[in-house]
Amino acid sequence: MKAFFLDILHNIKMISLPDIIDIACVSVLFYFLYKFMKDRRSGKLAVGIILLIALKFVSELFDMYVIQFLLQNIFQVGLIAIAVIFQPELRSALEKVGGQPLKGLKSIGDNNTAPTEKMIQNIADAVFDLSQSKTGALIVFERLTRLGDLILTGTVIDADPNELLIKNVFFNKAPLHDGALIVRDCRLYAAGCLLPLSSNMDIVKDLGTRHRAAIGMSENSDAVVVVVSEETGTVSLAIEGVLYRGYNKESLIFSLRRCLISESERQQSKLSFGKLSHKKGRGAKIADTSTEEAAENESK
Repeated sequence: MKAFFLDILHNIKMISLPDIIDIACVSVLFYFLYKFMKDRRSGKLAVGIILLIALKFVSELFDMYVIQFLLQNIFQVGLIAIAVIFQPELRSALEKVGGQPLKGLKSIGDNNTAPTEKMIQNIADAVFDLSQSKTGALIVFERLTRLGDLILTGTVIDADPNELLIKNVFFNKAPLHDGALIVRDCRLYAAGCLLPLSSNMDIVKDLGTRHRAAIGMSENSDAVVVVVSEETGTVSLAIEGVLYRGYNKESLIFSLRRCLISESERQQSKLSFGKLSHKKGRGAKIADTSTEEAAENESK
């Protein structure tokens, strides 16, 4: 044991500047990995893996041969098991890493926000007409992650964002009203699309299939999803696996502008809308219409 600690002290003395930089980079990497996984169900699985690694370290330290044998066989297929277990999280992380550079490139030379502003206004008008009549609706705004596989499950309409057309799509006797409406490049691109349901077991039980589909869609992509409750008429917004609820028209427009228009483009626009805040619910975040805090979180 004494020799073990002496060996550690010797290694510490041998640390150089490149080693310190290397350790700092790895620490930052693990911090962002922890931040990415802490609010996801796979975080519990990650804790289990860490406990197994700690148990392996203890078994080697105290020469526990049976446990060492069992853990060695477990870790032989560990990489394959991790890839299978964490497939949704790995995909989401890689999409975020690949999406950030593209986000900056996409906005170069594109400062015309008029089509986006018009689209947001028309959709907000339609959403709150649907809310007043308690007509359920599910609208997905495609961003950097392309949703072609989901579009194939619906019907392509490729139309201008017209308020009457949106209300016709979600009319409860219409054939496409049960699916989602996907908005691509400021156009109503496809209707009646099937979305993946969230597998998060911590979501409040009061939320139905439509809201779970909205959360699942935002977990699997960078899409922004607007939901109108068929039971209460409440308007909600799902972003990155979090559901914000309790919007009025002004706060919804404000949030959609923050999500769909870049910071530099917003600064050039003279439009200004209400402020937002949020308070955390059990398995979902609930948005009020009083301060700007929730909007700041939504845009991140």
